[in-house]
Amino acid sequence: QLFSLSHGSVNDELNMKSRDGRNGWSSSVLKISEEGAKLRSYRDGSIVHLTPESSVQAQKAYRSDIIVPLDELPPYHITRERLLHSVFLSHRWEARSLKEHLKDVREQAMYCVVHGGIEHDLRQLSIDYLTSLPFDGYAVGGSLGKDRDELITLLSFVMPRLPKAKPNHLLGIADVQSIDRAVPWGVDTFDSCYPTRVARHGEVLTRQGTLRIGKKVFEKDLRPIDEE
Repeated sequence: QLFSLSHGSVNDELNMKSRDGRNGWSSSVLKISEEGAKLRSYRDGSIVHLTPESSVQAQKAYRSDIIVPLDELPPYHITRERLLHSVFLSHRWEARSLKEHLKDVREQAMYCVVHGGIEHDLRQLSIDYLTSLPFDGYAVGGSLGKDRDELITLLSFVMPRLPKAKPNHLLGIADVQSIDRAVPWGVDTFDSCYPTRVARHGEVLTRQGTLRIGKKVFEKDLRPIDEE
C-alpha cells in the first residue's frame, strides 16, 4: 500500500516517469503522527489517513495470510535520538495493530517488525519488547544498512536472538545475492518488489545469471530459458 502510494503505478515505472512534481504532488507522505500516517494518493491527489487499525482492517479484507503491522521506516542517516523515537512509535503502532488483529483473528497470522536500524542495542530493545507480545512470527525491518555487507552484519546479530519456535521474515529484500547470504543466518522467508520488477523489465533470473529476454536474438529461440 505505502509503496504504491509513494511510487505510483506499474505503468509509471515501465515508462520511467517520476512522480516528483507530477500534478504538483512532490511527496505522498504528508504527516506522521501518533495516530498514523497522512498520505496523498498518487492517483487523484486525495488525502488518505492510514492508522494501525485501518491497515489491519484492509489486510483482513484482502484475506492476507500474513498481516504486517503499520510501522515507520526511518532513513538510514538519522540521529540516534530520532531513530529511538521512531522505534518507540513503531512499537506503539504494532501493539495497536495486534490488538485490532486479535479482535477477529480468522485464519490469519500477524508478524511484528523488529526495528532499530543498524544499532545493535536498539535492535535488542526492539526484540525484547516485541517477543513479549503474542505475535505469530517476526519480521526484520526498518533500515537494514547501506549495503549488503552491512545487512548481513545486522542479520548476524539479530537472527540468533529471535525465538526459534516461530517463523521469521526479512522485509524488502529478495535479490539473489542477498538471499544466498541471508539463508545461512536462518531467514525463513523474503519479500521484495525486486523479482516482479526485473520481470516487468524483461529480465529473467537463471542459474547462469540474468537474461534479458526481450533481446531480438531470443525472438525465435524456442529452447528452454534454463537448460538445467
